[in-house]
Amino acid sequence: MEIEQINHESKGYFKAIDDGKEAGRMTYSWAGEQRIIIDHTEVNPAFKGQHVGKKMLMTAVEFAREKNIKILPLCPFAKSVFDKTPDIQDVL
Repeated sequence: MEIEQINHESKGYFKAIDDGKEAGRMTYSWAGEQRIIIDHTEVNPAFKGQHVGKKMLMTAVEFAREKNIKILPLCPFAKSVFDKTPDIQDVL
């Protein structure tokens, strides 16, 4: 599974692709230059149980660490993963 990032000036998303099919998408908005807000995560039902959402979130965490920015998880899924995973809370 491959995770692509599409980043625009004010918004962007992480897209999971498996064998040419979109497995999921996690959208975000920029809040200034130092923070992104993850607002929605959607996984294709055909990929349920394959941890697609978590793979996209971990890619977002890597992006935040590389760019030295923070993440505000407004999406309930993203927030729940942050709540359960102390080792990624440095980007909050």
